[in-house]
Order: sequence, then C-alpha cells, then structure tokens
Amino acid sequence: MPRRQRHFPAQIPSHIIQRGNNRDVCFTSDDDIAAYVSWLQDAATRCGVDIHAWVFMTNHVHLLATPHVENGISPMMQLAGGRYVRYFN
Repeated sequence: MPRRQRHFPAQIPSHIIQRGNNRDVCFTSDDDIAAYVSWLQDAATRCGVDIHAWVFMTNHVHLLATPHVENGISPMMQLAGGRYVRYFN
C-alpha cells in the first residue's frame, strides 16, 4: 500500500526529520554537512521554503521550515536528498 501523501500548508512551520537508510550514518564529516546544507539552501530557494533552524546528527537531520506555497517541502526534500545521495554513495 502506498504511503499517504503528506500535507504541508503554506505559511505553517513544520518540523521535518530525515533519517539515513536503516538509520545508518549519513554524515561522516563536516564536509558532508556543508554539502548537504548547500543543496538544501538551493532547494529551499527553488521551492519557496524558508529554513529557520537545523540540527545535524550523524544519522539524521531535523529541520524547522515554512513553505510559502502549498506542499513546497516535499519537492525541496526530494531535490536536496537526491543530490546528497548521489554525493554520499
């Protein structure tokens, strides 16, 4: 059964958690975090999302973000995550 679509209303802050595959390590150095931040900022700009805060752990990241458009967070995370996965793997 497919996952239910997430709903992110415009102008409502959301707490987002993105974990590594099987909760494995996804950040092994400061360079990894810097690369992810760069792609996340680019994706946020493209998708109309403000990132207010982040916390990077070795196996996951927490974000506080507000979309300016309905459901802007999902494409932002897809863009940033897709680029980071290709870099990390």
